Formats: sequence, structure tokens, C-alpha cells
Amino acid sequence: MRILYYDWDEFNGEDCRDAMRRMGYHVDTVRLNVHGFDVTPEIENTLKEFFDKKEGGKRYYDLLFSFDYFPNISEVCNKYNMPYVSWVFDCPHYTLDSHTVNYIVNKIYVFDKVLCKYMRDKGVKNINYSPLGVNDIRLRKLCKDMDEETGGQIIYQHDVCFLGNMYDNEYNFYDQVQTLPYALKEYIDIVIEAQEMIFGHDMFTDEKAIRDTHIDELSKYIKFENSGKYELDYGRVIRDILRKKVTVNERRNILTEMGKHFDTVLYTMPGAKKIDGVSNLGIAGYFDKMPKVFRRSKINLNITLRSILSGIPLRVLDILAAGGFLITTYTEEIAEYFIDGEELVIAYTPEDMIQKVAYYLEHDEERKQIALKGQEKVFEKFAYTNLLSRICDIG
Repeated sequence: MRILYYDWDEFNGEDCRDAMRRMGYHVDTVRLNVHGFDVTPEIENTLKEFFDKKEGGKRYYDLLFSFDYFPNISEVCNKYNMPYVSWVFDCPHYTLDSHTVNYIVNKIYVFDKVLCKYMRDKGVKNINYSPLGVNDIRLRKLCKDMDEETGGQIIYQHDVCFLGNMYDNEYNFYDQVQTLPYALKEYIDIVIEAQEMIFGHDMFTDEKAIRDTHIDELSKYIKFENSGKYELDYGRVIRDILRKKVTVNERRNILTEMGKHFDTVLYTMPGAKKIDGVSNLGIAGYFDKMPKVFRRSKINLNITLRSILSGIPLRVLDILAAGGFLITTYTEEIAEYFIDGEELVIAYTPEDMIQKVAYYLEHDEERKQIALKGQEKVFEKFAYTNLLSRICDIG
């Protein structure tokens, strides 16, 4: 199989391309000057040149592949009848609301079963589910090299670590709305606070908590530019804004409590607000530094972005693949794929997470065995080479 791979500097692209090549696929990359999602002459002409390439009278490339879905690429693929395979790792990912998703050339994969069902219920037939993946070969070697450097022992640098975006910046859209009526804001803030206490149940799709009338009222004060290029469900966008606010609150509140009790560090983007008792160590690059951080932290936390309603965040797989021990907030698919207490540890409330951190900091061997089994599970079930054959099957 010959794959034309759209490389947009996504952090996991090199891992995926390596796996494709080890599977025997021929992979060439294309770079595009993409600003927005319109088809420009430059984009079309660049892709057409690749699409026109032939060997033995047949088209050279079997498909174009990208992480995340790009409507303008789909437009060009549809025009020239080139199969387009996209694997979405962002959630939410509103380009999926483009009318282009229904083009027959598309084969789209998302990592969240609830999102997949939502899109199918909208009538999108060529969308499928797949969990995300890891490069098992690279990470096996990295772990081996790290352990050889320390004589076969894991030398821990941190007790408790969270690596991820705090979203307490321009992406916290809820706090940018200054005109909400007092009674409405008071009620929404109560729901947000209640949602922080519950993992695995989305209150923003629960009619007992947030009704359509609440969303209709919020829509009067949260405005969107309607370009006409997407068929956005603006009610879902508003719900995602509220979910993001929950994520902002709970990440900060959980880490604040961790900082009171444990040696806690944070790796995050610049500009995050200071948290007392927590050392902000800045960015950890995905390819090299991040797996070392995961492996050399006694306890890694996953606090799932609330717009991921059921799926397994890539952070979960990355931590386990690096041999790190993980305590994670509950999602349905984490509980479906992993055995709680054997391959990772699931927390069901913020208090539960704190209690389990305290327990596992005191039980080294139990923690190490869980980390080892979690790594084995990820290498067995989530290696790119185990997932790509189905994703790239366009027959």
C-alpha cells in the first residue's frame, strides 16, 4: 500500500509513519499551507500533482491519510476521487460538522464512542470508532535505555505529576462572557460545581440538570460567527464551553489539593496560573522528555477533558506505554479496556483520587506491578501496528 501522509507537525505523526513503514506501507509526506479550511489553488495544485502520479498505468497512491479531519483536503480528494482516511484525536473537533464529511471518499475514525454515535445519528455513515495508538517499538527501546542508564532501577524524580493543559487562558471561553444574568449564571455555576464532583456522568446532556431552555438562554449571550460552511449544533458548542470550564476548575482544584499533601509537579503550556504547593516545570516535549517524565514519576494523574464523554485520552496510553503508573478519572472506555487496580487505577471522585494517591505512594511494589501490567496491555492492544491495518483498509 502507498500512503500520501499529510504532515502538519502533529506531535504523534512520526510515530504513526514509523509504524506504517514497519508494516510494509510506502509512505510519502505532503506539507500544505493551510490557513482555515478553504480550498486554495495552492492546496489543490499541490495535491493534484501527487494524485496524478502513476506507475504501470495505475494511480501511484492508494489513499491520503491525516490525523484530524480537514474539510479542504476532503474537497480536493472528492474532486479527484482519492480515498481520504482521517483519524481524529481532538475532541471536540468541529470540522466534523462540515457537509464534506459525507463525501464517499472519506473514511473517518474517532476515539470516542459517544461522539461516533452522535455523528452516526446525524446521518454520517462513513464515520467509525477506533481507540488511539502508541509506537510500542520506540517506547520499549526508550524504557530499556532509561533503565540501563540507572542499572536496571527506575530513579524517580517526582511523587505526583500531571502533564497537560490547564486551559486557564484564552481557551476558557466561559469566563470571557461578562453579560450573563445573575440568576442564570448562578444556576450554571452550581451545575459546574456539581459536575466537578462526579466523574463519568455528563450533566450537560442530563435534562435533570441542563435543559434546552438553559442552552437557549445562554445562546443569547454566547455568540458565534456563522460562516455557513458548517452545520454546527451550537447547543453542543455551548455545552462544550461549559465542559471546558469544568475542566479548568477541576484540574486546578485537584492539583491544589495534591499540592497540600504531596510533592506535586505540573508540566504545562506557558501562561498557566500559579498553584500553591505545585511546581510548574513548563513544557515536556512529546517525543523524548514526556515519556521520561511519566516513567520517572511515582504517580501520574489523568484528569480527562470533559468534552471527551467516553473515550480513552491519548495521555492515558502515553503514560502506560512509558511504564508509568496511572491514576485516572473515570470514563466508560477506560473502564471497558483496562482492569481497575491491576493495569491502572480509576478514581471516581476528587476525594477518591486524593485517597488513592496517598495509598499508592506508600505501596511501591503494588504500584510497580500495576504499571508493568498497564504497559503490557497498551503494547498488546494499542500499538499502531495493531490498529492501522483496519484504519487504512479502504477495500
